[in-house]
Amino acid sequence: MLQHDHTSTPFSRKENNLVVLCDGLQGPSNIGAIFRLCDAFGVREVIFNNAIDLSSNRLKRTARNTEKTTKHSIVEDLQQVLRDFQQQDYIVIAVEISENSVPISTISEITKNNTALVIGSERNGISETILQRANMVAHIEMYGNNSSMNVAQATAIALYELTKH
Repeated sequence: MLQHDHTSTPFSRKENNLVVLCDGLQGPSNIGAIFRLCDAFGVREVIFNNAIDLSSNRLKRTARNTEKTTKHSIVEDLQQVLRDFQQQDYIVIAVEISENSVPISTISEITKNNTALVIGSERNGISETILQRANMVAHIEMYGNNSSMNVAQATAIALYELTKH
């Protein structure tokens, strides 16, 4: 069975005032999915901390070539990057469940400004030092018994919520 050919469907590229900061993300399939999502939602740049292997076949298959077309960088000091964005008047939103987090569906109005969305690692989430630096912590409302979801799925929901208006 052949995949549908979408080349005849017109899409217009739109770049949002949005960057995604990945705190400790390591899984090749999740990183590939993040590239693909960031391309789909018009994210300006994806920033990873710590060394990641962009040559993984699994990452490339999942990303569908978006790792080559999506602006990205790998940094050692994510805290400094966060401070730099805040000095440029970015609002830093960390996606994490906490005592003080608010539903991400309620904050779309503020994202007309420059926004940096922080997502965490598959195993540990967002580090405490990064969480403390965020302007806001937002969570995705869930209605089952499990209190976590896959980082790529959570990123998709968060990006949708922040770009739907």
